[in-house]
Amino acid sequence: MTRQVHVLEIGAVRRELPLFEVKPGLSIAVLNILGDVELVETAAAALAIRLEPLRPAALVTPEAKSIPLVYALAARLALPYVVLRKSYKSYMGDALSVSTQSITTGTQQSLYLDEKDRALIGDTPVALIDDVISTGSTLRAMQSLMQRASADVVAEAAICTEGTPGDWPDVIALGHLPVFTQTT
Repeated sequence: MTRQVHVLEIGAVRRELPLFEVKPGLSIAVLNILGDVELVETAAAALAIRLEPLRPAALVTPEAKSIPLVYALAARLALPYVVLRKSYKSYMGDALSVSTQSITTGTQQSLYLDEKDRALIGDTPVALIDDVISTGSTLRAMQSLMQRASADVVAEAAICTEGTPGDWPDVIALGHLPVFTQTT
């Protein structure tokens, strides 16, 4: 079977993203940056240029696919980063949590901000980082956690936005991915 693809270009990096159906009649181009050092480094370099003037003091990302991106950004900007976990561990102490709906899994999931990271970002300017912002549910969950932790969100950034381009006027993004609908 030959899978349809969508071409994404970030700087000089070109990727053919496979299309996967996430619910009947709706497919998305899947951007999986895990293991793609060239794409991660290219995206981090481009996003760092756009984030630096906003002067975040820390970066925040959800687990797990965007971790390589936030690490590369943190290294370039010499900033700490926080990973919002998807499951609670006892060592996380007095963690804050929020629920969100994932477009890729189609299920409810939780994000947890652990106690030590709450101390790091409280009253601090932060940038929220993700690989792709699609429905905005994860972004809204991250915003909610930051508000509860008294962090000041100064930027929201992703490699790509997805869906309707006008839905993301405040997100710093390097590209946009359409959604693909099939009519029968």
